[in-house]
Amino acid sequence: MRRLRGAGRDAFGLWRHRLLFLVGGVGVGLAAVLMAHLADAAQGAFRQVLALSPWLALGITPAGFGLCAWLARTVFPNAQGSGIPQVIAARQTGQAALRRSLVSLKVAAGKIVVMSLGLLFGASTGREGPTVQVGAAIMAAAGHLTPERMPGLILAGGAAGVAAAFNTPLAGIVFGIEELGRAYEARTGGLIVAAIVAAGLTALALTGNYTYFGTSDAALPFGPGWLAVPVLGAVGGLAGGGFARIVILFARGLPGRLGAALARHPIPFAAACGLGVALCGLASGGAVYGTGYEEARALLHGTSQAPLDFTPLKFLATLLSAISGIPGGLFAPSLSVGAGLGAAVQGLFADVPVAALVLVGMVAYLTGALQAPITAFVIVTEMTQDHALMIPLMVAALIADAVSKAVCCEGLYHALAQVLLERAGPPPSPAAAAPH
Repeated sequence: MRRLRGAGRDAFGLWRHRLLFLVGGVGVGLAAVLMAHLADAAQGAFRQVLALSPWLALGITPAGFGLCAWLARTVFPNAQGSGIPQVIAARQTGQAALRRSLVSLKVAAGKIVVMSLGLLFGASTGREGPTVQVGAAIMAAAGHLTPERMPGLILAGGAAGVAAAFNTPLAGIVFGIEELGRAYEARTGGLIVAAIVAAGLTALALTGNYTYFGTSDAALPFGPGWLAVPVLGAVGGLAGGGFARIVILFARGLPGRLGAALARHPIPFAAACGLGVALCGLASGGAVYGTGYEEARALLHGTSQAPLDFTPLKFLATLLSAISGIPGGLFAPSLSVGAGLGAAVQGLFADVPVAALVLVGMVAYLTGALQAPITAFVIVTEMTQDHALMIPLMVAALIADAVSKAVCCEGLYHALAQVLLERAGPPPSPAAAAPH
């Protein structure tokens, strides 16, 4: 009887853990759908304002950036940026208080609110990175009674966030392994899949089955056209690596008086970044505001042609949004920059379908910015269901990753996570913590 009771307790504990992952996954799916609707509504409202006069952005966007930066620093601390560095830092830290501050439900709520406000004011940001932090916070809250499983729960929540945001379950698994959990535990794998399935099914039930950018059947037969792959891989790696290096530099603080001044006045600096974004928006005819999803989709399907200045202006608008300190992700804007990069070289490779160039450009730039090559080509393949380009996308990702590492020796998200851990300081020693 004692053996049976012991086996029953073990089975109950096992199924309780699995149920936590499933319940948390459903919560992540609901949050992802909510964030998608809020992001679309915010961008739609901003476009309606610009329809009155595009010059209104010169006042609205700087003020909005200042407001978002203030909220992220004072009301919802640790909600800044994409959210993925916070998830990585929460997995790596041994301080329970720091972990709770990085992936709490308060931070998740703030992330949703301020991310939506950023898009309402024209920020060149995405919702996918924030969905990772929100997913990790929901999963951590669901498993607060099992602190020993907290790193695995956070990993599963972040991976489920990627899967639900893009409707790309395989990319969620790959991202969880490659980017969030470089010290990956094999025993957590089944539970991560369970969370991703739960989040994905919830999102599918509410939004239906879809491909993020629509299906594509572009192909790149082996021949002279393949020269576009190393060219785009190198350019994407160079541009993405430069982007990452600049963001890390600002996160660590610029040297000298300028850096000290920016540290003392973060809200005016955010407003200045917003003014820069507004100027980029005016120069581009409004094309660089928001996630860039519609522009990238139009380039992929050939329904529009981007002007030559779209790529540099979208790059600059995304860079200014990233260093401003406001909440917002990098995935969607990076895919938009990569799509513009691919479309820009169409004149050099007239025999290559523009869709193939756009997809290769997406993978190349996303890899260069994040230094996560497997995630980049898997996520783009799943978002378009175009498996004919798998090998060219892999080659572009490998080249872009190598070039990016030559420009920036550390991965963007992990470098930003290290900044968070360094600023939090070492855990208090038992002697220092003891009362005197």
